[in-house]
Amino acid sequence: MQRPTFDDFREIRRGLPVIAALLFVAALAFPMWRISVDAVQYPSTTLHVSLYAYPHLTGDFIEMARLNHYVGFYFPDPVLLEPNFPVEENAIDVPEWSLGPVAFVGVSLLSVFVAVAPTTEKLKRGLKYQFGGTVLVFTVMLADIQYRLWQAGHTLDPSAPVMGVDGFTPPLWGQYQVANITSVSRFGLGAYMAATAVGLLAVGYYYRNESVSFGDLPARLRSGLTGLPDAVRDRLGRDGEADDDDDTPHSPTTTTAETQRPGARP
Repeated sequence: MQRPTFDDFREIRRGLPVIAALLFVAALAFPMWRISVDAVQYPSTTLHVSLYAYPHLTGDFIEMARLNHYVGFYFPDPVLLEPNFPVEENAIDVPEWSLGPVAFVGVSLLSVFVAVAPTTEKLKRGLKYQFGGTVLVFTVMLADIQYRLWQAGHTLDPSAPVMGVDGFTPPLWGQYQVANITSVSRFGLGAYMAATAVGLLAVGYYYRNESVSFGDLPARLRSGLTGLPDAVRDRLGRDGEADDDDDTPHSPTTTTAETQRPGARP
């Protein structure tokens, strides 16, 4: 069975899946999600907590847990792995959190497997399934995370010190307020790395039918954009002409009243 040579990986459709595979694995070392919290209990500081793709927290998670205790909202229990934070008895069970690395390593291995496909037809078919499967995996992951956030926010501990707090759903991205606690959620570097890897797979899939090398890519991008800016260039051209008119010196204009005909009396 013929295997691709090193030169074959100069092609976009083989090289980008390998780069994407490295990004998927490297993303595990960085936070996937960041939360910043302001509360009256900490008037002079903003608390920050980072969550990873496996049961691990960094930052002010101890202080954050104390604040969450007021309203009965707890960090989830990963069940299958022992986390680096104390788990409350009333916390919801989220065993899939422990399986996060499996998803990242799985799509990474699949990317490499596709990149070393022995024939062009298998490569093109693999790129299609790889891109579609990866998008599906991360879509399911995001949907699951949002569901678990809803579940945690709607199963508040009834014995919490602050009573009468309505159920809420923390967003994956955005600001929300519960009682006197204001939180802001943002994606972390690991999430952006994973998104970049998915984008690289999309580019590899786009060029699946062509043996375009990395050196050819800049020219391809320029040629691909040639047709798009026609209207923009026309607009810019008109604007440029207007700018040129504004920049050039203007001769004084005269009106009919100011122009004297030959022989006219002043």
